[in-house]
Amino acid sequence: MSVIQKFMRLEAAGGFLLVGALILALIAKNTSLNPYYDMLLATPVELRIGSFYLAKPLLLWVNDALMAVFFFLVGLELKREVLTGQLSSVSNIVLPALAAVAGIAVPALIYTAINYGDPAAMKGWAIPAATDIAFALGVISLLGKRVPAALKLFLLAVAIIDDIGAIVIIAIFYSGDLSVWMFALAGLAMVVLFVLNRRGVTLATPYILVGIVLWVAILKSGIHATLAGILLAMFIPNSKGAEGEKPLLLRLEHDLHGTVAFVILPVFAFANAGISLAGLSFSDLLSPVPLGIALGLALGKQLGIFAMVWVAVKSGIARLPENVSWLQMYGLSVLCGIGFTMSLFISSLAFEQGGATTVVMNDRLGIIVGSLVSAVAGYVILRLSLQRRAE
Repeated sequence: MSVIQKFMRLEAAGGFLLVGALILALIAKNTSLNPYYDMLLATPVELRIGSFYLAKPLLLWVNDALMAVFFFLVGLELKREVLTGQLSSVSNIVLPALAAVAGIAVPALIYTAINYGDPAAMKGWAIPAATDIAFALGVISLLGKRVPAALKLFLLAVAIIDDIGAIVIIAIFYSGDLSVWMFALAGLAMVVLFVLNRRGVTLATPYILVGIVLWVAILKSGIHATLAGILLAMFIPNSKGAEGEKPLLLRLEHDLHGTVAFVILPVFAFANAGISLAGLSFSDLLSPVPLGIALGLALGKQLGIFAMVWVAVKSGIARLPENVSWLQMYGLSVLCGIGFTMSLFISSLAFEQGGATTVVMNDRLGIIVGSLVSAVAGYVILRLSLQRRAE
């Protein structure tokens, strides 16, 4: 079984766990368990070494530390794909790259158009720009082996490039004031990682220890801590170890997939998806923030991706993936509107950690509704397209 096939199986199974985590979070938030749910997320957790300490509520440890591991895995996948995978060839990267850029821009423009003029709401312009690969692959897996392999690979490539866009957005728009000293320490940690890489060190321990220092430095520097995961991944060697041992990059990627898919992302979803449904009505969804998010995901994603693919193919810039019909491509474009995990993460940066707590509940409503509509509509369209092809 290839690395990509293993990845897809894990991500698809992880998508079902995310659904379970979402349901548990909603139950916890809307029953007598609510006080315990809130108390759990607010539990103070402190790490102290001498006079140095990190003190955060449990929710922020989940969002800053566990998600750094998630982004580390994303970085490993990105590096592998660039070196030897779907992103290693210019001809393979053109169409998904164009689709991903349009799939980021159009949802952001829709959200901005609806919320323009409200400075607090405008902090969330990037929320509908991301695609949740685990959920999307989970939905596709329901259709079985009838789905063309090229369509799954296209989704994977779009999602990886989409994650790159999310990383750039977080680095530029959701980082605080820089601390020169911590920034310098982060730079020193990267120099050490570079030396380890150049000297051919293939043991994981030195990279992990220096990576922890890098994470702490970036956390304290004002740049969002999850970016440490991406930076660390760039220094992980892809060369074979002693006696033909698999490259460290592949070993770490293999070891982390299960942990991320079955533990980290479900824990993150449980911690961030809790929304009180008490007193909610359809009019709440029509408020600018949830409406902008829901329309950005359910409408903006499909418009951006499908329109860009159509233009690129019709103009001769790229070709439609092999054995993929236009209806299947449209269904996939709709499916990319599942933003869930990444949208919740960007939301936590935009609102909860930015002080705009009044819109937190409504933005989660928009994320859940937009993602749910995209999942159901995408599944139905893909199922119809596969039936039509079979006939």
